[in-house]
Amino acid sequence: MERVRGPNCAKCVTKPCYRNPDAPRPSFCPANLYPHIFEKVREIYRSNEFVARIARIASIVEKEGYGVWPRLREIVEFAKRLGLKRLGLAFCIGLSEEARKVVEYLESQGFEVYSVCCKCGSIDKTELGLSEEQKLVPGTFEAICNPVAQALILNEVGTELNIVLGLCVGHDTLFTMFSRAPVTYLAVKDRVTGHNPLAAIYAMHYFRKRLFE
Repeated sequence: MERVRGPNCAKCVTKPCYRNPDAPRPSFCPANLYPHIFEKVREIYRSNEFVARIARIASIVEKEGYGVWPRLREIVEFAKRLGLKRLGLAFCIGLSEEARKVVEYLESQGFEVYSVCCKCGSIDKTELGLSEEQKLVPGTFEAICNPVAQALILNEVGTELNIVLGLCVGHDTLFTMFSRAPVTYLAVKDRVTGHNPLAAIYAMHYFRKRLFE
């Protein structure tokens, strides 16, 4: 294998860390490069019970639901087993109907659910420094997506786990930056693939022009 500076697990063919940790590892393996980090990680799991519980319960949900439960059910099982009661949903306005159904389902499972739409606050894009020409429809009022507000509002009501539903690239980044509660994703937006981003990988020949133009 060619030597690559820094970690690059994606280029490792054998993945010995999964089943055979004593097997030879490529030069760019994180276990070779950063052994001190793995010692630190072990200490975090030993000393931070909340982090350890999340890791344990995530593994249990994986074991019981792998290939059986859809992700929405997995989120419910994860939250229930953590003992969480108050969930937040940060959603894209383009997925409003989906958001309504998600909230109904979560409420039917006994959760207290708070949802915030991306356009809340009605801040025009020009207030962010964008020009009229940079709007989808120049010359009209056009609200920014407002993930910072979504996060701060959910912080205000004290959600214990926040769920992202279809926020745009970058807006999801800001939401996770400002969310006080842990964050998980139900779906990511990809209008071209019907919100299935991996379709561009599985059918790269079909999406080639869109990927490489």
